[in-house]
Parts: sequence; structure tokens; C-alpha cells
Amino acid sequence: MLYVGCHLSASAGNLEMVKTAESIGANTFAFFTRNPRGSKAKEQDPEDCALAVKALQEKGFGKLVAHGAYTMNLCTAEAGARAFAADVLCDDLRRMAALPGNYYNFHPGSHVGQGMDTGICQICDALKKALAPGYPVTVLLETMAGKGSEVGGRFEELKAIMDGVGSDNIGVCLDTCHVSDAGYDIVHDLDGVLAEFDRVVGLDKLKALHLNDSKNPFGSHKDRHEVIGSGSLGVETFHNVVNHPVLKNLPMILETPQELPGYAKEIALLRSLEK
Repeated sequence: MLYVGCHLSASAGNLEMVKTAESIGANTFAFFTRNPRGSKAKEQDPEDCALAVKALQEKGFGKLVAHGAYTMNLCTAEAGARAFAADVLCDDLRRMAALPGNYYNFHPGSHVGQGMDTGICQICDALKKALAPGYPVTVLLETMAGKGSEVGGRFEELKAIMDGVGSDNIGVCLDTCHVSDAGYDIVHDLDGVLAEFDRVVGLDKLKALHLNDSKNPFGSHKDRHEVIGSGSLGVETFHNVVNHPVLKNLPMILETPQELPGYAKEIALLRSLEK
């Protein structure tokens, strides 16, 4: 079954997100656990969480893919900011326990001149602390475009983090725009990219997808999302993705520059591509 959805606003509550997702033809969705450009988090409503969990089960939704704040940099050079980001991660995983069995995805971070090895060690330290309580959530490292000092632009960097953390509750979310911008040719060689991922990381660790076309050419390292079919990846790439035997049952989240009506059209388009 194709599990496809988009980013929804969490401001109205979890149950409302389930209803909104269903109204646009989605059977999974993503949401930010807190202000994506800041650190404020809405107070949780236990009753709303319980009702949402029940609705998700009754309606046969796939796993949700929550998203950490963009400002959460676990490997920033400033020690105070790094400690604060680690605390935010711990709090986010605690909050995700109210929606058990789902995914929490985040951008690994930017080492801002400290060096890749140092950045990876700092990310590992934060993840080991956050995962220690054993909350019912799997953390996903997002594949990045590799711009500047970003960590996660190469599969080897994600593997190093996973090895350093040593937990079964960690996987990868593959972003189609990011991997293409990073230099992995999913347009002409999707099978080859997945074979490389399997060799380095292991396909059993690939848990979710972000479906985004790209405003930039292959290997640009720029990370600018585009509407499906309007960028350098093209509709045929997404036809191949949604029908690939390794990918077709994973939750697929749209992060394209759209509002709800546009997302509804993209979801319908992706479903029309399914064989």
C-alpha cells in the first residue's frame, strides 16, 4: 500500500491533523514537534493524543514522521547552544512517547568548522542520551544536500552516526531533493543509489522518504525543494520511487512548496502513478 502525506500544522492538535490528512487523501503525515524556526513547544493534551492514536489505528494510517526543529544543531561549535539542542532532542522524544510507534526525523546538524569527525561525535553523544530512556519512537537521520558544513550529505556520514550510537531505534529518512543535490543520481540510476545505500548503511535502516522535486541541478549541494514534476527530478523519477519494491511500502512525506489544496493534488498524482 502507498502511504503518502505531507507536512501539517500541529497547532490545532493531533486529532485535527488526522482529520485534515484524511480530507486531502493522505494516510500518513508529518508535523513539527515545536516551532521549526525556534524552540517553543505547545503543551501536550493527553486526551487529544489518545484520540489521535485511536483514529490512526482505526483509519489504517501508516507511521507518522515527526520533524525536529531546523534550529536544533547537535554539533554547533558553541557549547551552550549544543547542550540546549541536546535537551530539546530529549524533550522531543519524551513528547513522541504519547504517539507511540512512530518516527522522529531530524537534520543531523552542521559542524560549522569543527570538522566532520568532531561533528559526528557530538551528534552521537546527544543521541545516546536522548535514546537512553527507551521511548517507543524510532529516530531517523535525514539525508542532506551536503551544503556548507552539513553532516549527512554522504551515506558514510549517516552510517558513522548510527555506528557511534549503537541503537536499534535509529534509521534513515531519504529525501529525494537532498540526495540528488548531494550527488546521488536517483533520476538515472535509482537502483544503483539504493544498492550503494544498502552497501554502506543497509536497506533495513531505510524507514521513510521525503518526496520533493528540486529547483537545482544534480549535485548542486543547494537544497531547494520544488513541486513534484516541476523540477530537475521530474515525474518519471517519482513514478519509479512509488513503485520500487524496496520503497513502495515506506511512509512518503511531501515537503514541496504547497498549501493543502496543492498537497491534495500531489497526493492524487502520486497515487495515479502507482501500478
